[in-house]
Amino acid sequence: MALTDTAVRNAKPGPKLKKMSDGGNLYLAVQTSGTKSWRMDYSYLGKRKTLTFGVYPIVTLSDARAKRDEAKRLLVSGTDPSVARRTDKIAALAANGNTYGVIADEYLAKLKRDKRAEATLAKNEWMMKVLAAELCARPITDISPKDVLDVLRKIELSGRVESALATRAAIGRVFRYAIASARAENDPTFALRGALQRHVPINHPALTKPEDVGGLMRAIYGYEGWPSLAGLLKMQAICFSRPSETRLLEWAEIDAATRIWTIPASKAKMRRPHDVPLSTQAIALLEEMRPLSGAGSFVFPSMMSGKSVLSENSMNSALRRMGFTHDQHTAHGFRTTASTTLNESGIFSADAIEMQLAHLDKGKVRRTYNRAQYWEERVHLMQWWADLLDTARMTIPTVL
Repeated sequence: MALTDTAVRNAKPGPKLKKMSDGGNLYLAVQTSGTKSWRMDYSYLGKRKTLTFGVYPIVTLSDARAKRDEAKRLLVSGTDPSVARRTDKIAALAANGNTYGVIADEYLAKLKRDKRAEATLAKNEWMMKVLAAELCARPITDISPKDVLDVLRKIELSGRVESALATRAAIGRVFRYAIASARAENDPTFALRGALQRHVPINHPALTKPEDVGGLMRAIYGYEGWPSLAGLLKMQAICFSRPSETRLLEWAEIDAATRIWTIPASKAKMRRPHDVPLSTQAIALLEEMRPLSGAGSFVFPSMMSGKSVLSENSMNSALRRMGFTHDQHTAHGFRTTASTTLNESGIFSADAIEMQLAHLDKGKVRRTYNRAQYWEERVHLMQWWADLLDTARMTIPTVL
């Protein structure tokens, strides 16, 4: 006789295991402790076996019957339900171990072993793990192009078109790594080419007129925020390196005797070391920063507890507080300011300026030759530029 919900609910334990049949080999096993569980006895290849479907009331009577019927279908097809269950469990465990997040972590670890720049590692982690957070817990084989597009659309709709495009590429790198390690068969980001808004490149805003540059430098030298941030802004203006390179400057990269700052390949955008001649003003600034860093390795340490270096946006935020809008000047804009002024001066060769900006020369042989040929000119260039900034800062505009 089939069981009812009332009979199951009211079943009481006895002095020994009690079996209450529901038919079709399904029964409720009532333990002496009062625990009630669903079981099914069956025979496969002449061997008697038992399946357990779960504990009541978590597994209801109707749930147990559905599980029994599925087990019977497997038996009819010649499959042992116990073996099928173990196989499904193994597949589920494998899927959980091959989530997008796990594989993204592996790929990031590979980038670290490849000695990628800290800025590159941080950006990849931001895109792969933070912006794509909703993908992290999902088995990578279950992620469809639409799932990825949903993530990218949210970024795009926030106005960060370039970030959406860069994140699509970053997610694609994770999938291609999964394919190479035999944990995925396709890259869903490939189908999304053209699905996002096209990015229209814009130049980094920068002040270039002498009077504007003078006002900018006066604001920086009068900045009353964190001393390390004020020093960072001065160094960025004087040396016009890439902001991440300046921000992550370490004392070990400075040779005071030769007055050279060597940016290691691991930090440089072009993945090759880059030497920066240090002007008298740069050396003086470094001497001012030494007491602030104490025993730390970074020249411009963060003043925030738990942070070793200033954040990527610290310089831009400081410029905003000084009254310079994002459309007027950015931390990267110092490179544009220097490039424009140096080229317009007519004093220095275009090749020397490009070398100092660390722009890649496509010819390997020529790069080696240029490094030697233009060094003295670059030393002169950097001192001339630092002197020009001082002159601009100290030249107060005449009010008519």
